[in-house]
Amino acid sequence: MSSRSGNEIRSILVIQTKYIGDVTLTSALVRNLRLCYPQASMTMICAPGLKQFVVAQNIADVAVGFEFRGRGRPLLKRLKEYYAVISDLRGRKFDLSIDLTDTRTSRIIHHLIGSPLRVGFDPPEHPLKFWEIQPANVLAATFGHGGAHYLYRYLSPLGALGLEIQDPTPRLQPTKVAQEECARLLSENALAKKSYVAVHAGARSEGRRWPPQHFAAVIDEVYAKTGLRSLIIGGPDEKLVAQSIIETATSPVATVVGKASLEVLVALLAEAAIFLGNDSGPMHVAASVGTPAVGLFGLQSPALWGPFGVPNRTLRPPMPCPSIAPCNHCVQRLQVAEVAEATLDLIEEVQKSSRSGTPVS
Repeated sequence: MSSRSGNEIRSILVIQTKYIGDVTLTSALVRNLRLCYPQASMTMICAPGLKQFVVAQNIADVAVGFEFRGRGRPLLKRLKEYYAVISDLRGRKFDLSIDLTDTRTSRIIHHLIGSPLRVGFDPPEHPLKFWEIQPANVLAATFGHGGAHYLYRYLSPLGALGLEIQDPTPRLQPTKVAQEECARLLSENALAKKSYVAVHAGARSEGRRWPPQHFAAVIDEVYAKTGLRSLIIGGPDEKLVAQSIIETATSPVATVVGKASLEVLVALLAEAAIFLGNDSGPMHVAASVGTPAVGLFGLQSPALWGPFGVPNRTLRPPMPCPSIAPCNHCVQRLQVAEVAEATLDLIEEVQKSSRSGTPVS
């Protein structure tokens, strides 16, 4: 389908209610849309906890929080929430809407909003039941449009609209307020810019978490061989993991777990020498601010979900897992020695580049 002119597209809605990593990857789609439709306002339906982040990072001009997962909540309350958000969005009269969430719920909302141009995936990631309809009238390739990485799935609507991908790399930028808070936290922990490894030992599911004692062992080896301290990052629900690392490590370890908002996390990751962590959102945030990353993977492939656009090392144990019964804990088969070696190797590459004044390849 050929693209419509920028003058015809004045308001765009993106439906992306997944996690922080997905929203970070989606920022590349939004930036390309802004380049093609510079006069258009951008609205995003996102998880309620990401509203402030989405607007602060200019991923959207307006963020509408909506919780798609309704487990444990009364049906009547859910129906009222649906009615309120759909009425609100219909009143905005979008010229173009794009459903990246690609679930039954998002497809229903996409249909009821009623934009003239509605972009969806064909086929959907989860096949439609025989009684369901495809609300999109512009169909985007589901996988592999432009590359294997999942990022290209989120960029695929551009091709469906007849638009070129001008820059595929997600790019976030620390705000001034976040930089000031970042400076305060670094000073509080006696850390200088580019003098620390940002470590994220948490993840959304247990099967993605490398053991805390293993992180502690790598942190100690990195400190012994490079002098770089580690700063543990994460949300309030990851305090126990951080505490376990601090109690196990013998080197000085700092933590801002539960103390930094997502906006401040962007600044902290931008000032880190490198990132070390599990396959999770902060890894994508680190890459989006240009910080080299070491990513630890289990069931998911680094080819699909690895850090994009920065020097990196990704580790994944041999597949398939030798276990007879699936355990979903593949990442835990990674050995301390191989993670330490990869981390030290990336640090050496970054330091050599800094001394020579040439960008890290």
